[in-house]
Amino acid sequence: MGSGMRVGNSSEGARRSRSQGHSRPARLRLVGWVGLAACVSLVAAACSSSSTSSTSTAPQGSNTIPSGLSISSFTVDLASTMAQFKPLTEFATKGANSLQVGVILPDTTSSTRWVDFDQPYLNDAFADAGYTQAQYRIDNAQGSDATELNDATADINLGAKILLMTPLDGPTGVAIAKLAESKGVTLISYDRATFQGSKTYYVSFNNELVGELIGQGFNSCVSAWGIKKPEVFVLNGGEDTDPNAISFATGYNKVVWNQAAKTVAAGASNSAGAKLVGENFAPGWDNTKGGTIFQQEFTAHKQINATIEANDGLANAVITDLKGDGVKPDKIPTTGQDATAQGMAWILEGYQCGSVYKAVYKEAQDAVAMATILLAGDKPPAALLNGTTVDPADSTITEPASLLTPVWVNAANMEATVVKDGFDPASAICAIAGAALCTKDGIQ
Repeated sequence: MGSGMRVGNSSEGARRSRSQGHSRPARLRLVGWVGLAACVSLVAAACSSSSTSSTSTAPQGSNTIPSGLSISSFTVDLASTMAQFKPLTEFATKGANSLQVGVILPDTTSSTRWVDFDQPYLNDAFADAGYTQAQYRIDNAQGSDATELNDATADINLGAKILLMTPLDGPTGVAIAKLAESKGVTLISYDRATFQGSKTYYVSFNNELVGELIGQGFNSCVSAWGIKKPEVFVLNGGEDTDPNAISFATGYNKVVWNQAAKTVAAGASNSAGAKLVGENFAPGWDNTKGGTIFQQEFTAHKQINATIEANDGLANAVITDLKGDGVKPDKIPTTGQDATAQGMAWILEGYQCGSVYKAVYKEAQDAVAMATILLAGDKPPAALLNGTTVDPADSTITEPASLLTPVWVNAANMEATVVKDGFDPASAICAIAGAALCTKDGIQ
């Protein structure tokens, strides 16, 4: 998932500059040019009407939400889908030549998605929805709590009425939510929930379902690979910083161990004869630390013959350890999410069972749609704001959520999902796995 767009710089001025330059995913290059042309047309239209902006004939847009809007509305054709929001965007922004929506992504290391997919997709979604370059901005906190809070403060000071933010951790999310609430700013917590504030919304995938898919994929793989008496180690995600990691674990623990909990005690077993050797989590979703944790466990417990990992980055770390220990394909299952090109290659090579595909292009459009509706002072339709998310630390705390549907990807449906969508081009997967394996599994 390589990309050359700016995601932050050491100087404050550079970091606060607009995030327009980027290399977009290949499948959207044509769509992007259409979106760019639309954006240019909008800017030109704004310029040509500027001399008459004070008259009663100046266009005001329409306070109408696109008909039938739901979580199923978002497609790979961002230009066509998001263009439906142009009248609402015009109404919501009232032609302002100032910041309306501030976006802050968390880092460049916990997952390559933030750089390679979220930022360009969000950029395209805003542009295709009719926002001018002055009306939104996208920053990356570069893994710094202080930077993320500073970015939020700067956006609010510049006039942002909506903040769209992926919290680096719980305390940072809470601090930003409290700041936003004190300034009357609406907060959309993007991909990771923030349980604070009376005007906080959540846009993500159904995270417990993500975990359930991991658990189901693991169980199927154990059977398909003929793992007898599975001795299982579980490597959870960053449960110390990310409430989503707890939801993931709750999902796969429910499926595999029949315990809907973030942790399961060693010695647990299931009806398929699997036994839990132990579990741990990678602090802050740190893949290197996760790999070290697994290597220590595998050294101490050589009977481990099946594993569950919370994402592809952790699976990659585990697989690297296993290969270093001489483990051959189809011997010790691993799992993941994020559907990275490396994860897809490991699936074809027989080291990973599958991965949960969360189509980021849908999430980005969902977030921009929500931001536009809320900026216009409207209420999101029930088919879009289709659920709630629950604070793992206090089940009495919930917030309204727009929850998209994830998909489990393995060799059987890889071509029809991530490759067809262009999320992982065949060229990227096959460059890692090799042409022969791609041909064998119909990846083209």
